[in-house]
Amino acid sequence: MAETPAAASANKAELLAIADAVAREKLIDKGIVIEAMEDAIQRAARARYGQENEIRAKLDPETGDLRLWRVLEVVEEVDDNFKQVDIKGAQKLEEGATIGDFIVDPLPPIEFGRIAAQAAKQVIFQKVRDAERERQFEEFQDRAGEVITGVVKRVEFGHVVVDLGRAEGVIRRDAQIPREMVRVGDRIRSLIMKVSRETRGPQIFLSRAHPDFMRKLFAQEVPEIYDGIIEIKAAARDPGSRAKIGVISHDSSIDPVGACVGMKGSRVQAVVQELQGEKIDIIPWSEDKATFIVNALQPATVSRVVIDEEESRIEVVVPDDQLSLAIGRRGQNVRLASQLTDSQIDILTEADASEKRQKEFVERSEMFQNELDVDETLAQLLVAEGFTEMEEVAYVEREELATIEGLDEEIAEELQTRAKEALDKREEAAREKRRELGVGDDVAELPHLTEAMLVTLGEAGLTTLDDVADLATDELIQKKRDMPRRRSENKRSEDKGGVLGEYGLTEEQGNEIIMAARAHWFEDEEAESTPEAAPAADETPEKEDAAADGDQ
Repeated sequence: MAETPAAASANKAELLAIADAVAREKLIDKGIVIEAMEDAIQRAARARYGQENEIRAKLDPETGDLRLWRVLEVVEEVDDNFKQVDIKGAQKLEEGATIGDFIVDPLPPIEFGRIAAQAAKQVIFQKVRDAERERQFEEFQDRAGEVITGVVKRVEFGHVVVDLGRAEGVIRRDAQIPREMVRVGDRIRSLIMKVSRETRGPQIFLSRAHPDFMRKLFAQEVPEIYDGIIEIKAAARDPGSRAKIGVISHDSSIDPVGACVGMKGSRVQAVVQELQGEKIDIIPWSEDKATFIVNALQPATVSRVVIDEEESRIEVVVPDDQLSLAIGRRGQNVRLASQLTDSQIDILTEADASEKRQKEFVERSEMFQNELDVDETLAQLLVAEGFTEMEEVAYVEREELATIEGLDEEIAEELQTRAKEALDKREEAAREKRRELGVGDDVAELPHLTEAMLVTLGEAGLTTLDDVADLATDELIQKKRDMPRRRSENKRSEDKGGVLGEYGLTEEQGNEIIMAARAHWFEDEEAESTPEAAPAADETPEKEDAAADGDQ
């Protein structure tokens, strides 16, 4: 490569042969190599004739002929002798030249010295390297999600660099299977996660810990998955330890679990070996969420499942002797089941569930007893019939209340009247507290906000329209999400969620609240952009009279 520029004037055939060889070796177009050579020759020529000159070089890709010339602009009066020529001088170089034309002044071939040849070599190397990087990016940019095999090239700071043949990929430490030993020269399979264009070349990020890597491995081992007869609907992994996949068959004659396991477990074992002994639970997927959750918590036995759709939480009750099995070592089983079902799962024993129900029964009974001013028996009767909130009593169809054993139309009407009065008292108490907290009436006029919500805003220090307007939607309405409880933990760790996360507002409602709070910003901008009003007609004479008096 170092001799390539020097050979340009001596051996045309050799020059073209070098260009062909480089193009084949780097898998890039020969024209790119020719352009790199031309650029190198142009730079060397500028060093020979002066950097101020506009010099061009052209290398014929067929014959190897090299042409070198200087570009000059025809002007009436010359300001730059290196790039301009007057009309008289232009006529000598090219007949018929006129002002504004660009003409070429042929230059003789140059001999490359050692420094010029080295500089030309660097230019060619850089051009070829840039073209090679672009080719690598174009080749891999659409291959994200594909499993690829490579050879471990080196390990740097815990990150594994893999030779993919025409490029290099990296498996970062957090994308590796924990405790997996890899050595230089090992063949390794991984999932292409992302390909990004960086200044130092395309970066190909690989993963062996992502659930999709396990999906792709099953597709390679199970023909029915590859053909689309069996589908992996969900997957969750604790890399290197345990995994769960939910599968469904689109052909009623094929058992999805059996097909994935294979004869004597041959298919699943091939995947397990690739994942360094990771245990895989293959679970039949079901449209019924409760059924799927029961399957996902295998091998634990589940007594019943209670689903809270609004909170996206699921309460699973298991026999006392199944608690540790359902939670799993360090919470692994319930954590994977939560990921697989995309739901928050709480594990309770029969005793815990009974205690919780009893506590809720007592709390709700006391609430009805105190706020409706009824005896304990009637309060407990309402709770037993499924009433949990005062709003349910106040606004349910009266006939539904009247059909409860021991109640009639008159009692039902009285209960609803008392319930509405109790709600009014709550609202008034909340309004007073809201004002004590300094939440303005303009904030209270925002859509979808109740007095209880306004109190919550005040307790969070959000008392003005600007305070609310500065929030993002998630900061306002995002629900709190508990992390799955581990076996060694007696309480849950929570994220804070949005300020009003407990009230179940939708994203659309949250957006409306924030946009309404920001409305005055736009009104203020319009007021500032409106020019000051001209003086009224009847004020003008007074000012003129005052000015006249002053002159006198």
